[in-house]
Amino acid sequence: MKGRNVPAPRQPSSFLTLLAGVVFALVLSGCAVQTPRLLAEPPRDLPRRVELAGTPFFPQEEFRCGPAALATALSAAGLPARPDELSDQVFLPAREGSLQLEMLAGSRRHGAVATRIPGTLEAVMRETAAGHPVVVLQNLGLSWVPYWHYAAVIGYDLDEGDFVLRSGTTERLELAFRTFEHTWNRSQRWAFVALPPGRLPATASEEEVTRGLVAFERNAPPAAAAQGYLAALGRWPGSLVLAIGLGNARYAAGDLSGAEHAFRDAASRHGSAAAFNNHARVLLELGRHDEARQAAQQAVRLGGPLHETALATLRAVDE
Repeated sequence: MKGRNVPAPRQPSSFLTLLAGVVFALVLSGCAVQTPRLLAEPPRDLPRRVELAGTPFFPQEEFRCGPAALATALSAAGLPARPDELSDQVFLPAREGSLQLEMLAGSRRHGAVATRIPGTLEAVMRETAAGHPVVVLQNLGLSWVPYWHYAAVIGYDLDEGDFVLRSGTTERLELAFRTFEHTWNRSQRWAFVALPPGRLPATASEEEVTRGLVAFERNAPPAAAAQGYLAALGRWPGSLVLAIGLGNARYAAGDLSGAEHAFRDAASRHGSAAAFNNHARVLLELGRHDEARQAAQQAVRLGGPLHETALATLRAVDE
């Protein structure tokens, strides 16, 4: 199931609701892998209790838990949104729910960088401790009678062993760690944060942050994309992809001086043909022909898949 797009649930009939309620207790008697260890040895650098009490609440309309959870996360990030305006972007009437890809894309269309976080209870806690509500996908039913549901985790209490969620029509749902883990496990622990460009998740990996920024850049204002890349480079200065992304975003924003600096740094740090080629192109537009020729020649010497592109750049410099 990992990597699949999972629709939010069809509202169950009263019979299925009763059936799920009866069997759910049996499911919860199974093994919760993370919860015992986390409660026995909680991270010492995290507060015992966190609650983002100021997080907006949008009661879910029928089938529309996705837009409600997304509006919660976006509004908390300073990007005001309402479920009704998000419904057209993320809600699929034929599925009576929202797919995961639409949730991520809807965040980006609204100006946020959507980034997947690790599938651990500790990661959810760390994000909320950093002030970031976490959108999670749960199965409130069973593997064979699924009831998919999006919610926003806004805090936790280690002493009580509870997470606090904005969920459905409940503004403040306290859910035991063990219960949350079971319902979350069935979505392969799928979760993300939606943040303005320039703010980074507390727990996401370099790979996930880069993936989120590349996707964000496709439809974002170039200056906003550049802001995101610059912040990510502050955490992972050795990333060639982030460095090239910063240069490209600055170039698209019309910031030739900033793009030249970014490509020069990437070329110097990584010895990349792509960085040297892009540096040469920007230098040419800046009228610095001698430096452009040197950069293009270096790109040609490095060769690789961009050899023909580098040759074309060198010919353009010599015209």
